[in-house]
Amino acid sequence: MTTFLFFVFLAATFAAGTTGAMFPTGEWYQKLNKPAWTPPNWAFPVMWTSIYLLIAFAGARVAMIPGAGLAMAFWAAQIAFNTLWTPVFFGLRHWRASLIIMAGLWLSVFGATVTHLMLDLWAGLAFVPYLLWVTVAGALNLTVVRLNPDQKPLEIHKL
Repeated sequence: MTTFLFFVFLAATFAAGTTGAMFPTGEWYQKLNKPAWTPPNWAFPVMWTSIYLLIAFAGARVAMIPGAGLAMAFWAAQIAFNTLWTPVFFGLRHWRASLIIMAGLWLSVFGATVTHLMLDLWAGLAFVPYLLWVTVAGALNLTVVRLNPDQKPLEIHKL
């Protein structure tokens, strides 16, 4: 693993994370019915920062290993789904569509965890907190949909 490669992966993760700043939760989110087990607001930036550091480390450790193509494909898929989920959930407020994205995110994180573990123990273990966190996020996404059945996606008006 090189420092340069780590920073390339870190840049990719933080680029994905910028969607959180672009599409903040807002007052509308605070008013939603959410389960009692919803993590506190401060936990989200702490977890995502930690996860992004860990998966940048994992990607950098595995990228140059011969035969890492599938692991890198899963790494790329998870960061793509990660980037897409926030604008759909918080931006468009299309929660049912975000469930489909969340399913893709969970599967790609699971695939990344397994394929990274096959190549490098530490890289695979670095994905475990992400898999756990995305499991919680998926359950929260589903529960918000169920607890707020009358919520409609944001209407986009053409200019």
